[in-house]
Amino acid sequence: MKKEVWFGLSILLAIVVALFALMPAPAEMSNGHLGLLMLALVVVAIMLGFPTAFTLMGMGVLFAWFAFHSSDPGQATALTLDLMVQRAYSVMANDVLISIPLFIFMGYLVERANLIERLFKSLHIAMARVPGSLAVATIITCAIFATATGIVGAVVTLMGLLALPTMLKAGYSTQLSSGCITAGGCLGILIPPSVLLIVYGATAGVSVVKLYAGALFPGIMLAALYVGYVLLVAKIKPSAAPPLPAAERIVALPAYTDAIPGAYGKMALPGLVRAIKGTRAAGLPSRTLVSNLLVAMLPALAFVAAAGVGYRVVTAPEAPPTELVEMGAGQALEAASSAGGGDLQAPPAGGLAEPPVEGGLAEPPVEGAAPAAADAAAVPEAAASPQRMEAAAAIPAREPAARPATRSFWIALGIGAVALVVFYAFFSFARLEVFKMLLGSLFPLAIMILAVLGSIVFGLATPTEAAAMGAFGGLILAIAYRRFNFRLLRESAHLTAKTTAMVCWLFVGSSIFSAAFALLGGQEIINAWVLGMELTPVQFMLLAQVIIFLLGWPLEWTEIIVIFMPIFVPLLAHFNIDPLFFGLLVAMNLQTAFLSPPVAMSAFYLKGVSPPHVTLNQIFMGMLPFMGIQVLGILLLYAFPAIGLWLPGVLYK
Repeated sequence: MKKEVWFGLSILLAIVVALFALMPAPAEMSNGHLGLLMLALVVVAIMLGFPTAFTLMGMGVLFAWFAFHSSDPGQATALTLDLMVQRAYSVMANDVLISIPLFIFMGYLVERANLIERLFKSLHIAMARVPGSLAVATIITCAIFATATGIVGAVVTLMGLLALPTMLKAGYSTQLSSGCITAGGCLGILIPPSVLLIVYGATAGVSVVKLYAGALFPGIMLAALYVGYVLLVAKIKPSAAPPLPAAERIVALPAYTDAIPGAYGKMALPGLVRAIKGTRAAGLPSRTLVSNLLVAMLPALAFVAAAGVGYRVVTAPEAPPTELVEMGAGQALEAASSAGGGDLQAPPAGGLAEPPVEGGLAEPPVEGAAPAAADAAAVPEAAASPQRMEAAAAIPAREPAARPATRSFWIALGIGAVALVVFYAFFSFARLEVFKMLLGSLFPLAIMILAVLGSIVFGLATPTEAAAMGAFGGLILAIAYRRFNFRLLRESAHLTAKTTAMVCWLFVGSSIFSAAFALLGGQEIINAWVLGMELTPVQFMLLAQVIIFLLGWPLEWTEIIVIFMPIFVPLLAHFNIDPLFFGLLVAMNLQTAFLSPPVAMSAFYLKGVSPPHVTLNQIFMGMLPFMGIQVLGILLLYAFPAIGLWLPGVLYK
């Protein structure tokens, strides 16, 4: 048998031995111990290869029946069936889960539009002068494509077919090449829009919008750490990541540049302007030159648009302060003006009037008062009040004045202008062709991702609405790249239905399992055990992350989220730990589920498409440094929580 099989069986045997060693005698077992037994049996059954969702449902139903039977044997079956229906309905009624099939559908459409080949080639050429350029381009391609699709297996498989032969042919180390592909493909677990974050949010009761905002910078940080490691290896050990030959750095120029002398190293913008105005390129069609000039001016136009929007935001007038008016003040003013006779006229002669009543009620006379003088003094005031009101109404309301632009805005604008000038100083015709490649591969994906994430993070749309917009964007991309047909639509819809069914059955199974675990009292035993250890919040956080890291060896992230998060989340309030911050640490930690043996699915995805001489042990060895980088990223996020909590704090105060 293979070493990997022996390793998996040894872990399984260790779990069984620990189960029998730690559990009390059958006569002394309580319902809580039965809950812990159920948890251990679920892990063993999953490792033996049983389907996770139906294992959770089967164990949950069986042990829930035991729990109900111990208290009310006559109603045990009816209560168990009621529990199944209620838990399944609660999952169906969770509207957050609607975004899962939409994001998955978007991912399958983008995957089948074959954008990854264009993206890798353009990034490969754009980073030709960077040390370890092929590995850096691989990581960035994996990060962008994994973000757009969220499907780890698809990204690793496609990059294994596309990038691995290219890297091995260029002399790259097998370990480094396989590590870049497997680790880069797993970035889609963390960087939003991530299905893992939706599953965690639905399980732990945390806002998915806040999770997306919080996971953005940790995901970028982890990708930057991967790139930094590759650059360090390329500098220290050039044989593991040799530079590209000079012949492969040359970019083929189009035919119209033949009419421009020395076009390869010449600045593109002035060269195109002179070609249009002068006689050197008289034989070229003006449409070709003008279209390339417009493409070359796109960075300048984008800078001007960004500067204009920034200026409007900075100089926008402040909202006028709202004045609080006492309730009834308006009515009192109207009553005063009416009492002065400003609007009322005496009834005409002969009109209807109240008959005089003899002996009627009247105000008693006040000694020392001068009624005539008082009336005379009140008349001018009453007459003046409507005049004051008319004068105040005649004064036009002043519009709020625009604020002057701040000094920091002008400094940023100057720095941007200088950077733009430097950019165009090095923007040759060769770089123009690279820019056009990126314009056709990177920018459409980037715009779609930013539109989806921006609409969620800034509150313009719910995750479900943004997912629908992303699915529509995937359709548009497939149509734009002429890949859309009925077969693509059918396959994408079929795979989406399969994946969504798997996720939803997992939710149903985990919901029944969690209910049975709580009924048996397993959660209470774990809570009492953890609280009895008298851990500090730091110690509890370390314990939880170590357990999740170790669980990533035999289990996948879906199983860890749906089985163990309902156990950890109730303990967070006692240790005063934010569930949002805990979820970000878990999301970063759970990438080990795809990188750690023996259930390292990324390794098996890559092995299935790699050349025969690439062994599974080489792939595992290549993944180990990136697992260490993940641990470093977790430590950085814990030491500096603002990496993940700053953006949600700014956007959702």
